[in-house]
Amino acid sequence: MNTKHLVSVIVTTKNNHATLEACLSSIVRQTYQPLELIVVDNHSRDDTPDIARRYTTHIYTRGPERSAQRNFGVRKAQGDYVLIIDSDMELDEQVVAACVEWVRTEPGAQALIIPEESFGRGFWAQCKRLERSFYVGQDAIEAARFFAKDLYTRVQGYNEALTGGEDWDLTNRVREHTTVGRIAPFIFHNEGHPRFSRTLHKMYYYGRHAQAYFAANPGASALTSQSGPLARYMLFFSKPHTLLAQPFTAAGMLLLKTGEYAAASAGMLTERLRPHRITKKESA
Repeated sequence: MNTKHLVSVIVTTKNNHATLEACLSSIVRQTYQPLELIVVDNHSRDDTPDIARRYTTHIYTRGPERSAQRNFGVRKAQGDYVLIIDSDMELDEQVVAACVEWVRTEPGAQALIIPEESFGRGFWAQCKRLERSFYVGQDAIEAARFFAKDLYTRVQGYNEALTGGEDWDLTNRVREHTTVGRIAPFIFHNEGHPRFSRTLHKMYYYGRHAQAYFAANPGASALTSQSGPLARYMLFFSKPHTLLAQPFTAAGMLLLKTGEYAAASAGMLTERLRPHRITKKESA
Protein backbone atom coordinates (compact mmCIF):
# COMPACT_ATOMS: atom_id res chain seq x y z
CA MET A 1 0.00 0.00 0.00
CA ASN A 2 1.19 3.50 -0.80
CA THR A 3 1.43 5.23 2.58
CA LYS A 4 2.71 8.62 1.48
CA HIS A 5 -0.65 10.41 1.84
CA LEU A 6 -1.24 12.18 5.16
CA VAL A 7 -4.78 11.69 6.47
CA SER A 8 -6.21 14.29 8.87
CA VAL A 9 -8.86 12.96 11.26
CA ILE A 10 -11.06 15.74 12.61
CA VAL A 11 -13.10 15.20 15.77
CA THR A 12 -15.62 17.77 17.01
CA THR A 13 -16.35 17.89 20.73
CA LYS A 14 -18.53 19.55 23.35
CA ASN A 15 -18.62 18.18 26.90
CA ASN A 16 -17.78 14.67 25.69
CA HIS A 17 -16.00 13.28 28.74
CA ALA A 18 -17.91 9.99 28.60
CA THR A 19 -17.00 8.97 25.03
CA LEU A 20 -13.95 10.95 23.95
CA GLU A 21 -11.24 8.67 25.38
CA ALA A 22 -12.49 5.65 23.44
CA CYS A 23 -12.91 7.76 20.29
CA LEU A 24 -9.38 9.17 20.27
CA SER A 25 -7.85 5.88 21.33
CA SER A 26 -9.45 4.18 18.31
CA ILE A 27 -7.89 6.81 16.03
CA VAL A 28 -4.33 6.45 17.31
CA ARG A 29 -4.67 2.64 17.00
CA GLN A 30 -5.28 2.84 13.25
CA THR A 31 -3.07 0.55 11.21
CA TYR A 32 -2.50 3.32 8.65
CA GLN A 33 0.16 5.99 9.02
CA PRO A 34 0.79 8.91 8.73
CA LEU A 35 -2.16 10.39 10.59
CA GLU A 36 -2.88 13.87 11.90
CA LEU A 37 -5.43 14.13 14.72
CA ILE A 38 -7.29 17.44 15.09
CA VAL A 39 -9.82 18.13 17.86
CA VAL A 40 -12.11 21.14 17.55
CA ASP A 41 -13.89 21.80 20.84
CA ASN A 42 -16.99 23.93 21.35
CA HIS A 43 -16.18 25.59 24.70
CA SER A 44 -16.49 22.44 26.82
CA ARG A 45 -17.08 22.92 30.54
CA ASP A 46 -15.87 19.45 31.53
CA ASP A 47 -12.43 17.86 31.11
CA THR A 48 -12.85 17.21 27.38
CA PRO A 49 -9.84 19.42 26.47
CA ASP A 50 -7.66 17.63 29.04
CA ILE A 51 -8.53 14.26 27.52
CA ALA A 52 -7.81 15.57 24.02
CA ARG A 53 -4.38 16.81 25.08
CA ARG A 54 -3.35 13.24 25.92
CA TYR A 55 -3.64 12.37 22.23
CA THR A 56 -2.79 15.47 20.18
CA THR A 57 -1.41 18.98 20.32
CA HIS A 58 -3.78 20.08 17.55
CA ILE A 59 -6.65 21.31 19.74
CA TYR A 60 -8.77 24.32 18.82
CA THR A 61 -11.86 26.06 20.18
CA ARG A 62 -14.67 26.89 17.78
CA GLY A 63 -18.47 27.13 17.63
CA PRO A 64 -21.37 27.57 17.44
CA GLU A 65 -22.31 24.24 15.81
CA ARG A 66 -20.50 21.17 14.54
CA SER A 67 -20.53 22.23 10.87
CA ALA A 68 -18.48 25.32 11.72
CA GLN A 69 -16.18 23.18 13.87
CA ARG A 70 -15.64 20.68 11.05
CA ASN A 71 -14.91 23.33 8.45
CA PHE A 72 -12.46 25.03 10.79
CA GLY A 73 -10.72 21.71 11.41
CA VAL A 74 -10.34 21.09 7.69
CA ARG A 75 -8.84 24.54 7.22
CA LYS A 76 -6.22 23.64 9.83
CA ALA A 77 -5.60 20.18 8.36
CA GLN A 78 -2.37 19.40 6.50
CA GLY A 79 -3.56 16.08 5.08
CA ASP A 80 -4.31 15.14 1.50
CA TYR A 81 -7.48 13.50 2.83
CA VAL A 82 -9.78 14.32 5.72
CA LEU A 83 -11.94 12.02 7.83
CA ILE A 84 -14.72 13.71 9.81
CA ILE A 85 -16.08 11.87 12.85
CA ASP A 86 -18.01 12.71 16.00
CA SER A 87 -16.66 12.24 19.49
CA ASP A 88 -19.17 9.47 20.28
CA MET A 89 -17.75 7.28 17.51
CA GLU A 90 -15.04 4.62 17.55
CA LEU A 91 -13.19 3.39 14.47
CA ASP A 92 -12.41 -0.15 13.47
CA GLU A 93 -8.61 -0.18 13.32
CA GLN A 94 -8.71 -0.76 9.53
CA VAL A 95 -10.96 2.20 8.64
CA VAL A 96 -8.32 4.67 7.48
CA ALA A 97 -6.27 2.00 5.69
CA ALA A 98 -9.37 0.85 3.81
CA CYS A 99 -10.25 4.43 2.84
CA VAL A 100 -6.78 5.15 1.45
CA GLU A 101 -6.69 1.83 -0.39
CA TRP A 102 -10.06 2.57 -1.99
CA VAL A 103 -9.15 6.03 -3.30
CA ARG A 104 -5.76 4.72 -4.45
CA THR A 105 -7.32 1.96 -6.54
CA GLU A 106 -10.49 3.85 -7.51
CA PRO A 107 -9.27 7.39 -8.34
CA GLY A 108 -12.75 8.38 -9.53
CA ALA A 109 -14.08 8.06 -5.98
CA GLN A 110 -12.82 10.96 -3.88
CA ALA A 111 -15.42 10.62 -1.12
CA LEU A 112 -16.34 7.54 0.89
CA ILE A 113 -19.16 6.26 3.04
CA ILE A 114 -18.11 4.34 6.15
CA PRO A 115 -20.87 2.07 7.48
CA GLU A 116 -21.97 2.54 11.08
CA GLU A 117 -23.06 0.17 13.80
CA SER A 118 -24.70 1.44 16.98
CA PHE A 119 -24.13 0.22 20.52
CA GLY A 120 -25.13 1.48 23.94
CA ARG A 121 -26.91 0.73 27.18
CA GLY A 122 -30.58 0.02 27.75
CA PHE A 123 -33.57 -0.93 25.67
CA TRP A 124 -33.69 2.19 23.46
CA ALA A 125 -30.02 1.76 22.54
CA GLN A 126 -30.87 -1.73 21.31
CA CYS A 127 -33.69 -0.23 19.27
CA LYS A 128 -31.26 2.27 17.69
CA ARG A 129 -28.82 -0.56 17.00
CA LEU A 130 -31.50 -2.51 15.16
CA GLU A 131 -32.61 0.55 13.21
CA ARG A 132 -29.10 1.40 12.05
CA SER A 133 -28.55 -2.19 10.88
CA PHE A 134 -31.14 -1.57 8.16
CA TYR A 135 -29.20 1.39 6.77
CA VAL A 136 -25.93 -0.36 5.91
CA GLY A 137 -25.52 -0.20 2.14
CA GLN A 138 -28.26 2.41 1.70
CA ASP A 139 -26.65 5.30 -0.21
CA ALA A 140 -29.68 7.55 0.29
CA ILE A 141 -29.37 7.30 4.09
CA GLU A 142 -25.66 6.89 4.80
CA ALA A 143 -23.46 9.94 4.23
CA ALA A 144 -19.80 10.33 3.26
CA ARG A 145 -17.21 11.03 5.97
CA PHE A 146 -13.90 10.61 4.13
CA PHE A 147 -12.97 13.19 1.48
CA ALA A 148 -10.07 14.34 -0.64
CA LYS A 149 -9.27 17.66 0.99
CA ASP A 150 -9.20 19.59 -2.27
CA LEU A 151 -12.68 18.29 -3.13
CA TYR A 152 -13.99 19.22 0.33
CA THR A 153 -12.57 22.72 -0.13
CA ARG A 154 -13.98 23.01 -3.66
CA VAL A 155 -17.56 22.33 -2.46
CA GLN A 156 -16.99 24.63 0.56
CA GLY A 157 -17.46 21.90 3.15
CA TYR A 158 -20.46 21.69 5.41
CA ASN A 159 -23.21 24.27 5.10
CA GLU A 160 -22.89 26.18 8.36
CA ALA A 161 -26.45 27.49 8.06
CA LEU A 162 -27.80 23.97 8.63
CA THR A 163 -28.53 22.34 11.98
CA GLY A 164 -29.45 18.81 11.01
CA GLY A 165 -29.17 17.17 7.60
CA GLU A 166 -25.77 18.74 6.98
CA ASP A 167 -24.17 15.33 6.27
CA TRP A 168 -26.67 14.57 3.49
CA ASP A 169 -26.39 18.10 2.13
CA LEU A 170 -22.61 17.81 1.78
CA THR A 171 -22.83 14.33 0.25
CA ASN A 172 -25.37 15.58 -2.30
CA ARG A 173 -23.02 18.38 -3.36
CA VAL A 174 -20.00 16.07 -3.45
CA ARG A 175 -21.85 13.69 -5.80
CA GLU A 176 -21.90 16.47 -8.40
CA HIS A 177 -18.09 16.21 -8.61
CA THR A 178 -17.15 12.61 -7.85
CA THR A 179 -18.34 9.08 -7.31
CA VAL A 180 -19.03 8.29 -3.66
CA GLY A 181 -17.64 4.90 -2.74
CA ARG A 182 -17.88 2.84 0.44
CA ILE A 183 -15.61 0.65 2.53
CA ALA A 184 -16.31 -2.47 4.58
CA PRO A 185 -14.83 -1.65 8.05
CA PHE A 186 -17.24 0.02 10.46
CA ILE A 187 -17.57 3.08 12.61
CA PHE A 188 -19.11 2.11 15.97
CA HIS A 189 -21.53 4.78 17.19
CA ASN A 190 -21.89 4.97 20.97
CA GLU A 191 -25.52 5.86 21.68
CA GLY A 192 -24.83 5.97 25.41
CA HIS A 193 -27.98 5.37 27.46
CA PRO A 194 -30.67 7.10 25.37
CA ARG A 195 -33.99 8.15 26.89
CA PHE A 196 -37.21 8.18 24.90
CA SER A 197 -38.15 11.73 25.91
CA ARG A 198 -34.65 13.11 25.33
CA THR A 199 -34.51 11.55 21.86
CA LEU A 200 -37.84 13.14 20.93
CA HIS A 201 -36.71 16.50 22.28
CA LYS A 202 -33.63 16.34 20.05
CA MET A 203 -35.75 15.53 17.01
CA TYR A 204 -38.07 18.42 17.81
CA TYR A 205 -35.03 20.69 17.85
CA TYR A 206 -33.86 19.40 14.46
CA GLY A 207 -37.39 19.77 13.10
CA ARG A 208 -37.39 23.44 14.02
CA HIS A 209 -34.29 23.90 11.87
CA ALA A 210 -35.31 21.58 9.01
CA GLN A 211 -36.56 24.29 6.68
CA ALA A 212 -33.00 25.46 6.07
CA TYR A 213 -32.11 21.99 4.77
CA PHE A 214 -35.08 21.86 2.40
CA ALA A 215 -34.31 25.37 1.17
CA ALA A 216 -30.75 24.28 0.36
CA ASN A 217 -31.98 21.01 -1.23
CA PRO A 218 -35.17 21.99 -3.09
CA GLY A 219 -35.60 18.54 -4.63
CA ALA A 220 -35.88 16.91 -1.20
CA SER A 221 -39.24 16.06 0.35
CA ALA A 222 -39.85 15.73 4.08
CA LEU A 223 -42.20 12.81 3.45
CA THR A 224 -41.31 11.05 0.19
CA SER A 225 -37.55 11.47 -0.26
CA GLN A 226 -35.34 8.38 -0.38
CA SER A 227 -34.27 9.09 3.19
CA GLY A 228 -37.73 10.15 4.39
CA PRO A 229 -40.29 8.34 6.56
CA LEU A 230 -42.06 6.38 3.82
CA ALA A 231 -38.80 5.04 2.38
CA ARG A 232 -37.56 4.06 5.82
CA TYR A 233 -40.73 2.22 6.83
CA MET A 234 -40.65 0.39 3.48
CA LEU A 235 -37.04 -0.56 4.19
CA PHE A 236 -37.90 -1.86 7.65
CA PHE A 237 -40.78 -4.00 6.41
CA SER A 238 -38.80 -5.27 3.41
CA LYS A 239 -36.89 -7.45 5.90
CA PRO A 240 -39.62 -9.14 7.95
CA HIS A 241 -37.29 -11.90 9.16
CA THR A 242 -35.05 -9.29 10.81
CA LEU A 243 -38.06 -7.78 12.60
CA LEU A 244 -39.52 -11.13 13.63
CA ALA A 245 -36.18 -12.32 14.98
CA GLN A 246 -36.34 -9.56 17.61
CA PRO A 247 -40.05 -8.75 17.93
CA PHE A 248 -39.91 -6.77 21.17
CA THR A 249 -36.93 -4.69 20.04
CA ALA A 250 -38.49 -4.24 16.60
CA ALA A 251 -41.71 -2.94 18.14
CA GLY A 252 -39.69 -0.50 20.24
CA MET A 253 -37.72 0.60 17.18
CA LEU A 254 -40.89 1.34 15.24
CA LEU A 255 -42.40 3.17 18.22
CA LEU A 256 -39.26 5.25 18.69
CA LYS A 257 -38.96 6.07 14.98
CA THR A 258 -42.60 7.09 14.79
CA GLY A 259 -42.13 9.28 17.86
CA GLU A 260 -39.06 10.89 16.29
CA TYR A 261 -40.95 11.74 13.11
CA ALA A 262 -43.85 13.13 15.10
CA ALA A 263 -41.49 15.28 17.18
CA ALA A 264 -39.66 16.54 14.08
CA SER A 265 -42.99 17.34 12.40
CA ALA A 266 -44.08 19.26 15.49
CA GLY A 267 -40.85 21.23 15.36
CA MET A 268 -41.35 22.07 11.69
CA LEU A 269 -44.94 23.12 12.33
CA THR A 270 -43.88 25.29 15.26
CA GLU A 271 -41.48 27.20 13.01
CA ARG A 272 -44.06 27.66 10.28
CA LEU A 273 -46.58 29.07 12.74
CA ARG A 274 -44.16 31.53 14.31
CA PRO A 275 -44.96 35.17 13.47
CA HIS A 276 -42.56 36.52 10.89
CA ARG A 277 -40.10 38.87 12.51
CA ILE A 278 -39.50 41.95 10.41
CA THR A 279 -35.83 42.86 10.42
CA LYS A 280 -34.49 46.38 10.14
CA LYS A 281 -33.29 45.59 6.65
CA GLU A 282 -36.75 44.36 5.56
CA SER A 283 -38.52 47.39 7.03
CA ALA A 284 -36.15 49.92 5.46
